[in-house]
Amino acid sequence: MKKILCLAIAAALLLPAIALRADHDRIIDPEQLPAAAKLFIRQYFPETPITFAQKEYDDMRVKYSVHLEDGTEIEFNSKGEWDNVDCQFHSVPEALVPPQIAAFVAKRFPGSSVVKIDKERYGYDIEISNDLELKFDRKGRLLEMDD
Repeated sequence: MKKILCLAIAAALLLPAIALRADHDRIIDPEQLPAAAKLFIRQYFPETPITFAQKEYDDMRVKYSVHLEDGTEIEFNSKGEWDNVDCQFHSVPEALVPPQIAAFVAKRFPGSSVVKIDKERYGYDIEISNDLELKFDRKGRLLEMDD
């Protein structure tokens, strides 16, 4: 009886993890994205068609990844809030870059633009068009620079 109870408990604990793995990283219709993600795309990339959208599970958390026709990749959390925008071949929309960071880049690296921005707990990781990677705290102070 004890064995059966232990097996039942183990199965109950493993079942959600198995179900998540079965649904891991699947292509979804862009209409299945959270409302906030759809609004973000319409607001900042209104003329760029979506190539595909993906629903992913990362450490048991739902994330969404959207790939646009121009090569831009955007990651969203489960609520549809942007986490990472990688424009690869062109500049990230100016409104996504905190003003202090935009001013720093304009002053220190004239002619360069932010092509990737990633929200982190401590602040932001950005990549600029000259391939430099910069880390900033939440107040826009430079923490680290890497080429």
